[in-house]
Amino acid sequence: MAEDDRSTLYRLKPVIDRMPAVKKPDGHVPFKTKMFWTVLILVMYFIMTNVFIYGLDQEETLDLFASFRAILAGAQGSILHLGIGPIVTGSIIMQLFTGAKIIKLDLTDSEDKAIYQGTQKVLVIVMIVVEAIPQVMGYLTPSDVMVDQIGDSWAKTVIIVQLCVGSYLVFLMDELVSKWGIGSGISLFIAAGVAQQIFTGTVNWEPTNPGFEIGFNTGEGGQPNMPAGTIPKTIYVLTHMSSSDFTREGFRMVFIDPPNAIIALIGTIIVFIVVAYAESTRIELPLAHGKVRGARGRYPIRLVYASNIPVILMAALLANVQMFALILWNSPRLDGTVLGGNPHIGEYLPGSTTPVGGFAFYVGQVNGLYDWLMPVMNEAYLPEYLERWQVVTHAVVYCTVMILGSVMFAKFWIETTNMGPEAVAKQIQSSGMQIPGFRRDPRVLKRVLERYIPVVTVLSGAFVGALAAFADLIGTTGQSSGTGVLLMVGIIIRMYEQIGKEQAMEMHPVLRGFFGAE
Repeated sequence: MAEDDRSTLYRLKPVIDRMPAVKKPDGHVPFKTKMFWTVLILVMYFIMTNVFIYGLDQEETLDLFASFRAILAGAQGSILHLGIGPIVTGSIIMQLFTGAKIIKLDLTDSEDKAIYQGTQKVLVIVMIVVEAIPQVMGYLTPSDVMVDQIGDSWAKTVIIVQLCVGSYLVFLMDELVSKWGIGSGISLFIAAGVAQQIFTGTVNWEPTNPGFEIGFNTGEGGQPNMPAGTIPKTIYVLTHMSSSDFTREGFRMVFIDPPNAIIALIGTIIVFIVVAYAESTRIELPLAHGKVRGARGRYPIRLVYASNIPVILMAALLANVQMFALILWNSPRLDGTVLGGNPHIGEYLPGSTTPVGGFAFYVGQVNGLYDWLMPVMNEAYLPEYLERWQVVTHAVVYCTVMILGSVMFAKFWIETTNMGPEAVAKQIQSSGMQIPGFRRDPRVLKRVLERYIPVVTVLSGAFVGALAAFADLIGTTGQSSGTGVLLMVGIIIRMYEQIGKEQAMEMHPVLRGFFGAE
């Protein structure tokens, strides 16, 4: 490529070359070594989620990402408070800019691809700072003791530094798993976090409000204070309520009322089964070796061709919308401006991080039947600040945004990860294979693949987006969200397949070349 034709991003090359990075292995990494690093990083992740930010006032903390906590693979108030948010946000920006041709890089060229990946690293660091600073503006409050010792400004700076360090460690851990482990660190952290949420949401016997005893009217304001887990909650209601009371109130309390209703557990199981089935559904193109007679194979095009990445990107995008809408609503410095306290962008109740109006409300996550179906069916469940049409519109808009957004990101993801028709045709051609009955020409292969891959890409994005939205409408266990459950199941299935592939390559080294490994 001529020097003048290069992208302006090449100016970042000196910075990229000096950035801390995990060294790529020189050769093949044994399976046991990969498993060791994968398990070690997973253990480190769980440890770090329990390392709380030094000098933070835990009682005054508001979680901007509360509804997306499981997906962002972080823990409120810990050094992993930001989770994978900056990493995914950086990926979103790069994909949007590449897809819109604002960034002119040929990702099939090794140098351009290296600049693309390096620029994404720089952008991740920028997003870490951008997302860390707003967190201390009224949401992650320093403790009075720390403020008295070093002052308010320095106390906030210490918290910001801890957030930045924790987020960058997550970034390096993801890179370590990608190069020395199995799968990707981001996927590993998401699956671990969601699995933990589902487990605790199913079997947690602690009361919903720990400050009060378990009972039907022992909670704050005389409200029910049931065990938080689905199974303990169901057992308690069945053993402490008469049959007549169960018919009148207990049925709704167990099946629909939050937290962790039986309907939510059923929704979680349904998503698990559907994703497991979809992951095994595929179109297989027959292949034959051009020179070795009898050597045949198949190229699988999965129904979930773009994987679950589009949903991760969409969820991260919506999480950032919620964060900035809340910041704009609460920021006193923006009062009197178009952005400050604008109810059309997002409207919030005092002390709450859940929008009750504006754009942020309509694209915000739906939290189960109790959030939309019950208010529509019974006016007693309708909040005083909402109308029924707003509740219905919220559910429809959220589902539409999830589906269309996932389709858009699926198309971007396929083009930026060499999974498009042209890139796949070159891969098949270089392996010496061809489709029987067609000339051994990458242009011919491309035309054949164009019949399937673009269509399956759109279907894949629409399917995962619709399934995630459907699960959110029904509800899921442990505040894991429909997107979280969808991601967890897909990640576990792919991790299982990856482990099987790694074991096969360990037993038969000749397969490494076939799978594209070193």
